[in-house]
Amino acid sequence: MRMMTLHALSPLDGRYQKETTPLRDFFSEFAYLRARARLELGFLSALSKTGLIPAESLSGYTPGPFAFSDDDAGEIQEYEKITRHDVKAIEYYLREIIPSELHAFIHFGLTSEDINNMAQALSLRDSRDQVLLPALDELLTSLSDFAHKNRAMPMLARTHGQPAVPTTLGKEIAVYVARLAQCRLELAAHQFEAKLTGAVGNFNALQASAPQVDWLAFSRSFIAGLGLEANLVTTQILPYDNWIRYFQAVQLTNAILVDFAQDMWRYISDGVLKQKVVANEVGSSTMPQKVNPIDFENAEGNLGLANAMFVHYAQKLSVSRLQRDLSDSTVRRSFGTAFGHTLLAWKNITKGMARVDADEEYIRAGLNAHWEVVSEGAQTILRAAGRSDAYETLKSRMRGSQMDGFSYKVWVEALGVDPGVREKLMNLSPERYIGLAVEITDSVLAKIDEVVPKPSPE
Repeated sequence: MRMMTLHALSPLDGRYQKETTPLRDFFSEFAYLRARARLELGFLSALSKTGLIPAESLSGYTPGPFAFSDDDAGEIQEYEKITRHDVKAIEYYLREIIPSELHAFIHFGLTSEDINNMAQALSLRDSRDQVLLPALDELLTSLSDFAHKNRAMPMLARTHGQPAVPTTLGKEIAVYVARLAQCRLELAAHQFEAKLTGAVGNFNALQASAPQVDWLAFSRSFIAGLGLEANLVTTQILPYDNWIRYFQAVQLTNAILVDFAQDMWRYISDGVLKQKVVANEVGSSTMPQKVNPIDFENAEGNLGLANAMFVHYAQKLSVSRLQRDLSDSTVRRSFGTAFGHTLLAWKNITKGMARVDADEEYIRAGLNAHWEVVSEGAQTILRAAGRSDAYETLKSRMRGSQMDGFSYKVWVEALGVDPGVREKLMNLSPERYIGLAVEITDSVLAKIDEVVPKPSPE
């Protein structure tokens, strides 16, 4: 295994193979061959129920679970060396394992894309359910736990990179929790389409050979039996609009996480967050003091790679010359790569979250060095008291200036306002001026259990 990973062309199968291995069962060449062989046998079984296959041809043949090994995949590849057509190679291989009386009905009336698109729709759905959503759930849980822990931790917010009104660290993370929770709902709700409609989408061969069969109903039933939605209006290929919508939902999730990774990088850089020091790890080959935010940086890079591919899928797969050309086929074989970079990024963000914590001392020092950030509240209190020049008064005193607590209180005393207004102004402080941040955070976290399934008891 070490030699295989050392010589792998892609880092997904080399350096990062441990993290991306779960996707091999859905997007590897072996998985693609296995899925199509099983679909061919499933189609043959469904065909046998139409009365089209003579009863004597079915005698002695009992469809059942189909084990598929590396040797089976190897045999198909040997056939493909001759046919230079992977689906025809599967058909020839299947002739070796079923009675000769049924050979005429393997791949009966189908086009290769009938089998290919169903196999890939299944791989997209099953990889989502078994690998991607669980990884996203772990990520969401890590963010939710962090937001809950820091729900009331006041923090200096920044707009345009400049000190702005305070917020809480938990609420800023809760914003991402809410955004990602919506993405999670959309990803989980997506229903994948597939087609079984023949060479140009009209069931020509099936209708010509067996007009007594309701092929529209047959197609709907067969695809529904796979847990997919049938699209009966196609060319030779399935219009990929449905798959593209799924890719775009993943792309949006990744874009949100780029935003998150960059914010976390900045919080670490600014000192708002501190990273755990792990013994024996090295942050620089020459600077011994370094502890780098490598998990968030790695995630950002992989999210960019994944999204570049998802953008290409939307551009490429929405276009096909006439009833079909083959340029989509090689692109579709790369789905595992896009999801590999996605999975790697999600896992790295989860890992990064386990290594950061709030630097409370630094955060509070930053707040108390910038009392000017309560000027929004101060001028609004003055406005409510009837001071029409409130904004201008605060602007002349505070714009471009930095103020500490003592200076702020001296300024309030000099205003000469009535005691009630003075008390409200005196009660302002950067640590207390957080609005409804805690309540907003709690409202987000209260709903997360509805989005992320709880682990089932073992």
